[in-house]
Amino acid sequence: MHHWTDLGQVPPGFGPAVVTIGNFDGVHLGHRQVLTRMVADAHAAGGGTQAVAVTFDPHPRRLHRPEDAPPLITGVRDKLELLASTGLDAVLVQPYTWEFARQSPEQFVRRFLVDGLHAVTVVVGHDVRFGWQNAGDLSTMLSLGAQYGFSVEVIDEVKTPDGGRRWSSTWVRELLSLGDVGGAAEILGRPHRLRGVVVEGDKRGRELGFPTANLSASADGLVPADGVYAGWLSVVTPGSRERLPAAISIGTNPTFAGEARRVEAYVLGRTDLDLYGDEILLEFVERLRPTLRFDSVDDLVATMNDDVAKARVVLGV
Repeated sequence: MHHWTDLGQVPPGFGPAVVTIGNFDGVHLGHRQVLTRMVADAHAAGGGTQAVAVTFDPHPRRLHRPEDAPPLITGVRDKLELLASTGLDAVLVQPYTWEFARQSPEQFVRRFLVDGLHAVTVVVGHDVRFGWQNAGDLSTMLSLGAQYGFSVEVIDEVKTPDGGRRWSSTWVRELLSLGDVGGAAEILGRPHRLRGVVVEGDKRGRELGFPTANLSASADGLVPADGVYAGWLSVVTPGSRERLPAAISIGTNPTFAGEARRVEAYVLGRTDLDLYGDEILLEFVERLRPTLRFDSVDDLVATMNDDVAKARVVLGV
């Protein structure tokens, strides 16, 4: 999959293209259903037609309403990996700047969709908004399509199989804020993940017999609610990704009067790992319990042993 961060990187003669536009945060099942269908339609059209997604970094609300900007479910690297898995031919990650935002709807369509990506079809939802102050809507896109010679495919909302709630990034965020990583996984079509570098902690876990990998505070991904989770730790190295069963703790370590919120993972049964400086992925499978304050270290250790036993059952290891 081609990955561009500037329209100028699109090679001369690229296209024709079927293009869709969106934030695609989390690349959940609703996104995937639309994108895989779009890829199939583009390739079935023949003539070298390419399937392209245009997305933004940062999220537009971080520019327009930073106080109301949503926490991102995935970072850019994971979003690109997930988008690539849908079969897209290319993704343009457009830097969302004031210069970009101030384009009129027609300027955006002409510059990006027509001249830049040579769109023959643009795939949008009923609620599409684009251009300065969101002045462009579906009727605008249809009008511009007629003017510039591309068709507009309007997609319906993608709902759960029982026809209930619409799959959405907002719903995923709600579930993660409650610690319901299992529910979030049903919408994402995969376990929720965090990606970051292992940094030094206070080494208290090692003293207790449960050495943990502490995730950097700058890690990518939305951190779920405080608690203890069963999940997987993967060490990211070129060409491989070793996946290890883990118990993951999120919280402030209230038993030790901690203040900073931390994400740390204990690889089940392993005390020999040295992961400092390594990049890891944490995948969340099930919440085992909320964060608790214990009256004694012995009570904490007993509960941690119980957490490990439950994590083994959940993960089947």
